[in-house]
Amino acid sequence: MATASSLFDAPASAPFAAASDWITGTLMGSLAVILCVIAVAFVGLLMISGRLAIRDAARVVIGCFVLLGAPVLAAGLRGVADEAVVVVPQSSLNLPSPPEATPRAPSTYDPYAGASLRTE
Repeated sequence: MATASSLFDAPASAPFAAASDWITGTLMGSLAVILCVIAVAFVGLLMISGRLAIRDAARVVIGCFVLLGAPVLAAGLRGVADEAVVVVPQSSLNLPSPPEATPRAPSTYDPYAGASLRTE
């Protein structure tokens, strides 16, 4: 016989992560495709009837491409950004090494030494 889990037990997975995955899957999946198809059809109908300019229709179509292609665009931009960062080791630059730091004697002059003391 299986025991029922309590409401006070820790969940098996993170609920916020599961909820965000569900929302992402819904908005980037079939719902987004359906909304884009309806938007393009409506824009086409408005263009045919002469109520919408080509520039405004192009905005809708480009917005649909950006919405549906967002994961691919983000992956491409990340790939370009990762390739742009090139780490060059200092040994291959043939730069002179910085001089060794020599220990200095402590200075006797301190401009802030008596700033808060009375000098009467």
